[in-house]
Amino acid sequence: MAKSNKKTKKADEDMSKKKAEESKVKVEAEISNDTADTEENSAKTSEVSVESLKSEIDQLNDKFLRLNAEYQNYRKRVEKEKNDIFKYGSEKLFVEMLPIMDNFERALSASEQENIESKVLDGIKMIKKSLDELFDRNGVKKIEAMGMPFDPIKHHAVMTVESEDENNDHVIEVFQDGYALNDKVIRPSMVKVSH
Repeated sequence: MAKSNKKTKKADEDMSKKKAEESKVKVEAEISNDTADTEENSAKTSEVSVESLKSEIDQLNDKFLRLNAEYQNYRKRVEKEKNDIFKYGSEKLFVEMLPIMDNFERALSASEQENIESKVLDGIKMIKKSLDELFDRNGVKKIEAMGMPFDPIKHHAVMTVESEDENNDHVIEVFQDGYALNDKVIRPSMVKVSH
């Protein structure tokens, strides 16, 4: 009986070993399957991750380009405003000086009509000449209007008359001179226009 017990024990041990090996093979197969699934999932996850990162990079690049363009536009606008301040900063002063210039021109026109010659008139001419030089140095120019085609930007028509010749829409008389500061009209000429 002892032999039979030994055989049974041995058979049990062999059976246990066989079952253990089968279990080990099953576990290894499951681990292998899990590893394959994990690798497949990992590959899919990394593909999704790469795609989302590429998308995010594209969005950030687009945002950067837009911000850079906005900054360049802002810089250009500020530079233009700064140039305009230097170019047209004295506009208000010259606009306020225009009535003074008009009065000097009226005084000279009246003295020429009455043929007045005096030292006071010479003084008025010198002051007018100084004002003309000041205007020229600062880019203030008189707008030429007489005989020119009517331009609503440069001229302010206060009267119109029927024209007998072919010069329609031309200035035929100037009531008040207009002025431009660096090509910007600061006061249009008051004129009579033919039509």
